[in-house]
Amino acid sequence: MPGRVEGKVAFITGAARGQGRSHALRLAGEGADIIAVDVCADIDTVPYPGATETDLAETAKLVEGLGRRVVAAQADVRDHGALSKVLDDAVGQLGRLDIVCANAGIFSTSALDRLTERAWEQMIDINLGGVWRTCKAAVPLLADGGSIVITSSAAGLRGVPNAGHYAAAKHGVIGLMRSLSLELAPRSIRVNCVNPVSVDTDMLQNAAMYELFLPGVEDPTREQFAEAAGPLQALPIPWVEAIDVSNAVLFLASEESRYITGVTLPIDGGHA
Repeated sequence: MPGRVEGKVAFITGAARGQGRSHALRLAGEGADIIAVDVCADIDTVPYPGATETDLAETAKLVEGLGRRVVAAQADVRDHGALSKVLDDAVGQLGRLDIVCANAGIFSTSALDRLTERAWEQMIDINLGGVWRTCKAAVPLLADGGSIVITSSAAGLRGVPNAGHYAAAKHGVIGLMRSLSLELAPRSIRVNCVNPVSVDTDMLQNAAMYELFLPGVEDPTREQFAEAAGPLQALPIPWVEAIDVSNAVLFLASEESRYITGVTLPIDGGHA
C-alpha cells in the first residue's frame, strides 16, 4: 500500500541525529524523499557535543536504505542564504517541496540572572530565529497544501527554572507558528507545533542535564537521572523516545491532519 506521505519531499533541519534523524526515517519509511540539513558543529554555549558530518552521512545512508532519495547538506539555521541555497539545489534535484520540519535546536542551562549575553543570543538566534529563517527559505518553494511542523517543547507551554532562555525561545516559536498558520492558510498550507517533553537523545543524556536534576550527586547514572526525571510526567515514564515525536510529525505532515492548523501538540506523558 502507498505510504502516508508517498511521493512527497520533506525538508528537515537538525537531521544529523536525534529527533531530526528519527523524523527523516519515519517520513522516508512512509514514502517521502528527504532534504536533510545540519550545522554539524559544536556550539560554544552548549554543554554537549554537536552532531558531525559523519552523523549526517549516516542519516543519509539510512534514508537510502529505505529506498528513498536524499539530499544531505551542512547549513546553519542562523544563515538564511545558506538555507536558501541548499533548498534551491535540493528542490532542483528532487522536484518539489511538501513538508518542512523546523527541528534544529540547542539546549543549555542557567539561572536567568547569571545567564551570559552570548548564551541568550545563541539560544534565541538558533531556536527562534532559526525556525523563522527555515520557514522564510522554504515558504516560496513549498507546494500549496503543504505542511510545516515546528519543534517547540513542553517548555513552550510553561516556565522552566534554570532554562528561561530556552523556554522563551520555545514560547516564541508558538507565536510564529500561529501567525504563519494565518498567513499561509489561503494556500492551504498548514502550520503546527509539536511540543515534546524530555526526549531520550544526546540533548538530554549529558552531564550538564544530570547535574541540573541531581545536584551534588557524584558521577550520576542514567538510572538515577531517570528516577529524578520521572515525576515530571503523569505517566510512569522518565522521558519520551524520538519515535514518539516522529509519529506526531508524520500525522501533522500527512493528509490525516488536513484540516488541523495553528495548534500545539504535546507529546509529554501528561507533563502539562
